[in-house]
Amino acid sequence: MSKILIIDDDIAICELIKINLELQGYNCIYSTDPVRGFALIKQEKPNLVILDVMMGAVNGYSVAQKIRQTKEIEKTPIIMLTALGELNNKLEGFNSGVDDYITKPFEIEELKARVLALLNRSGEQIDSLRVKEILSKGDITLIPESYQVQILDKKAQLTPIEFDILNVLMQKEGTMVSSKVLLKEVWGYDEDNIDTIRVHITHLRSKINKISSSKNKYIQTIYGGGYRLLADGIEE
Repeated sequence: MSKILIIDDDIAICELIKINLELQGYNCIYSTDPVRGFALIKQEKPNLVILDVMMGAVNGYSVAQKIRQTKEIEKTPIIMLTALGELNNKLEGFNSGVDDYITKPFEIEELKARVLALLNRSGEQIDSLRVKEILSKGDITLIPESYQVQILDKKAQLTPIEFDILNVLMQKEGTMVSSKVLLKEVWGYDEDNIDTIRVHITHLRSKINKISSSKNKYIQTIYGGGYRLLADGIEE
């Protein structure tokens, strides 16, 4: 039975999520105090954390960063649950190491689907997706043991999800990959959540651009369709 920890200063939301996820067979605990919540993560070793952002003096971004910096819990999947829906807020969340992002108000069925997909992804599904050996195409090399991308002679550190997105695009190099296909391949659900993909692609593209020629771009947006990787780059 998967154990889920909810950290949100609104006890009503904690209870709502707990009741609904327990009906799905999960073991749920919660804390309305982010400091206590972080201590529970280290103590309980949950399979997944649902984390609010705005919680007074200690926000969810800092809790997520502490999780990623603490060796025994650094790989714990995190869903960020927040009323902050702007692109820069989502980018800050992904910068902090969260795996998925749901904006309040939310549908409980959507949350249940995201929880299931992320638990599946962190389990057996991720093994079929993960690159086992170094993969090179054109200017780009993926280094799986360190989650790094190398463009010619420069490297950048990626999150596991960024790595998996780039892996899918490299496997289909030169071909358009829709947002729906990326969601299915990387997260494991069929919902067409364009915003989630857009934020991750923005972050991934920024990291790649920092280590490549300022004129040479590798990920193209195909408007109304999806994304295409050009491993040799293209001047824009």
